[in-house]
Amino acid sequence: VDSYDVTVEEDLGEIQLIKIEKRKYWYQDDWYLKYVTVKTPMGDYLEFPCYRWITDEKEIVLRDGRAKLPRDDKTQILKQHRRKELETRQKMYRWKEWHPGFPLSIDAHSHSELPRDIQFDNEKGIDFILNYSKAMENLYINRFMHMFQSSWSDFADFERIFVRISNTISEYVMQHWKEDFMFGYQFLNGCNPVLIRRCTEIPKKLPVTMDMVECSLERNLTLEQEVKQGNIFIVDYELLDGVDANKTDPCTIQYLAAPICLLYKNLENKIVPIAIQLGQKPGPDNPIFLPSDATYDWLLAKIWVRSSDFHIHQTVTHLLRTHLVSEVFSIAMFRQLPAVHPLFKLLVPHMRFTIAINTKAREQLICECGLFDKANATGGGGHVQMVQKAMKDLTYSSLCFPEEIKAKGMDSKEDIPYYYYRDDGIKVWEAIKSFAEDVIHIYYESDEVVCEDVELQAFVKDIYVYGMRGVKASGFPKMIRTREKLAEYLTVIIFTTSAQHAAVNFGQYDWCSWIPNAPPTMRRPPPTEKGTVTIEQIVESLPDRGRSCWHLGAVWALSQFQDNELFLGTYPDEHFVEKPVKEAMEKFRKNLDDVVNTITERNKNKKLPYYYLSPDRIPNSVAV
Repeated sequence: VDSYDVTVEEDLGEIQLIKIEKRKYWYQDDWYLKYVTVKTPMGDYLEFPCYRWITDEKEIVLRDGRAKLPRDDKTQILKQHRRKELETRQKMYRWKEWHPGFPLSIDAHSHSELPRDIQFDNEKGIDFILNYSKAMENLYINRFMHMFQSSWSDFADFERIFVRISNTISEYVMQHWKEDFMFGYQFLNGCNPVLIRRCTEIPKKLPVTMDMVECSLERNLTLEQEVKQGNIFIVDYELLDGVDANKTDPCTIQYLAAPICLLYKNLENKIVPIAIQLGQKPGPDNPIFLPSDATYDWLLAKIWVRSSDFHIHQTVTHLLRTHLVSEVFSIAMFRQLPAVHPLFKLLVPHMRFTIAINTKAREQLICECGLFDKANATGGGGHVQMVQKAMKDLTYSSLCFPEEIKAKGMDSKEDIPYYYYRDDGIKVWEAIKSFAEDVIHIYYESDEVVCEDVELQAFVKDIYVYGMRGVKASGFPKMIRTREKLAEYLTVIIFTTSAQHAAVNFGQYDWCSWIPNAPPTMRRPPPTEKGTVTIEQIVESLPDRGRSCWHLGAVWALSQFQDNELFLGTYPDEHFVEKPVKEAMEKFRKNLDDVVNTITERNKNKKLPYYYLSPDRIPNSVAV
């Protein structure tokens, strides 16, 4: 890192723009410019933020760091600069359909085709093939990685690839994964805590009777009364019905199921499973499994639910609802908001490396014959069908955290006291919203100013038209008319790219490294009758040695922070220069620190601490 002083003898008058040129000498030498500070003859300082790469023999024209809305630009030269920047960006950041019905993504086949400003500094650092292999080496499991089709001998055999890190969640999972309380707990605080909802009536497709579940209910009430009192919960994997299982390996037939799981809040306020049906259509060959059944019958039914949960988690909760959605926000921002716009300055830290990581994933991970096909039953095209089906539930309100929790009937702290994902998520949501409101009030003195901001409206429209494919039912706004709605909209964007991704990404090693707790594939079909399941049958259903190793390498690599990770509220690049915004940032950081302290206090002495939504563990953006 170098800094240079340039002295100018003559008086240049009022400085509107600075032009930087880079000459090419003997070899290609890109230059990353952070900012230029100008000291005027009067002794004032002007900041010109850049934070961009200057490549080839290009020139870059910078404006000073004060954020301006389109209406603030009075001179032709500034209006023209603003327009030209967007024209250039729109040529560089183009929309493209990766699969029919998907949110649109960036028009680039590989990481190296991306604009230099959004590439990773070190492409090796995000090479999935390299990282997964490295992970397997670090975990000492590479000796098993080619052993496809070779089954483990029993549950204990899985320990040969399980890295024991004492006092960790993963070890606790290994010790308790068979227990009903552990199974239920994960719906609240595991790495996919977004599916459970309060059951308001037992669906017809799940013909559970009082006789079946009577021994699980603890309040001397009928099943119907328990439902009325709000003690019954449901998780339905209907989305998996009809999805094609992975056929890329002719030596291993792989299977998927679409279970329905009924859960009960017992007298200790713990959520436990009371009935599991492994298919969507009731019938004699689709029995309802119960805790009172033979031990291995019940265990295998739970394993099938955990496997189905893994698929929905990876493809819908994680890929679609954080990665692909964040990429939409990112492309729209670069296309429609110039660097001088206050909302560009606000959002740009939350878009860092997102387009790059997704491009790399399309190149190596979720492409045809990619790494995802190696170990996952939804590889080979199933994951594409799942995203297409899940698009109908990708609504604006479902990305508004408090609204989504309420819509699922999961908002009452008194009723459901141990739902830490909800408690922490709401605290982080409120802190982000308060920050967004503070920034909006600095630049938009009224709702009218919001309506008049043509760049903001173009940004919102881009997200609706290209991201949500213009689907009215998505509920995404086409236009924003009030400061209040703008605050909510920006909160959705910042929360999704930071907190939501952290909540569903960084717990993957904790919850999925013990393979029987999150099998990425099943090698036997779901059982169609009771009383026949043996331990051998369960082990043969679970992933073979090779697939187990690839899975373990993947969840390890995905759970690591970037080397130079920036966490929520840390903004080392000074895009904003004004004092009121810096004060708003300071207040935001203080609010986040309070949340960290509350969470740390609660987690003290807990065997199963919940820390994924602690702001000091939430990266600013989707970058892994």
